[in-house]
Amino acid sequence: MTETLAEKAEAVERTPSLYHFAMVEPSEFDVVYEINPWMATTDRPDRELALAQWRTLVDAYRAYGHTVEIIPGVPGLPDMVFAANGGLSVGGIFYTAKFSTEFREAEGPLHAEWQRANTATKVVEATFVNEGEGDYIALGDRVLAGYGFRSTIESHRELEEAAGREVVSLHLVDSRFYHLDTALCVLDEARGLIAYFPGAFDDDSRATLERLYPDAVKVSAQDAEAFAMNSVSDGKHVFHAGAAREFGRIVEELGFVSVPLDLSQFLKAGGGIKCCTMTLRD
Repeated sequence: MTETLAEKAEAVERTPSLYHFAMVEPSEFDVVYEINPWMATTDRPDRELALAQWRTLVDAYRAYGHTVEIIPGVPGLPDMVFAANGGLSVGGIFYTAKFSTEFREAEGPLHAEWQRANTATKVVEATFVNEGEGDYIALGDRVLAGYGFRSTIESHRELEEAAGREVVSLHLVDSRFYHLDTALCVLDEARGLIAYFPGAFDDDSRATLERLYPDAVKVSAQDAEAFAMNSVSDGKHVFHAGAAREFGRIVEELGFVSVPLDLSQFLKAGGGIKCCTMTLRD
């Protein structure tokens, strides 16, 4: 007999872990070019509202005990607010981002410089195009890695060698979900519980996810379009887009605490909660 969500929740005690995040101030945030389907220079964000939304996210993290490092915004780099794209901390290294678009190419070196100055993590310079945590999700002894739009599969092999972790390549096929962190999120890192939108992946990648994570939560297209998968979880509290109401209900039924937040101004650039959040790991 198949367990209901409530029965699954009763069998598990959700315990939060404390995380160390880095976030970039949205002082320069704007939409002045178009590099994904969400961006339109005719629909630019309200920068004052964006700053208020970002501060609410920072405050929410800190209210639940997480540490947040603030990196100043840099003039001319409106998308640097999406800190997750700047690289990946895993296996004792920081693997740098290497952007293919000229609009963002300066971000990778700036994040590497910040890591060298503020952490003890060894910085490994990428030689292949990748967009950091946007396409890399560390989970246990493996890294889930997206490709198809922003990161190359060659970078997956380079990361695997540098970090000494298994890297599982997942092919993204819907341009609305151009980064892995818009299509998949980790709900409970300790237990290996994930959520994902099946429509973002090709058949082989869906089969891989089914095999590796048979208990995963599969979200609807409606919630995926509301950026439900661009969420951050500490194992108990799930910080997610408030517009993803069904997803909020599901995580509550699974025993998590739903923390809905409005980052609507960042969605105008194709970003959300996770995009704004880089996880720092020793």
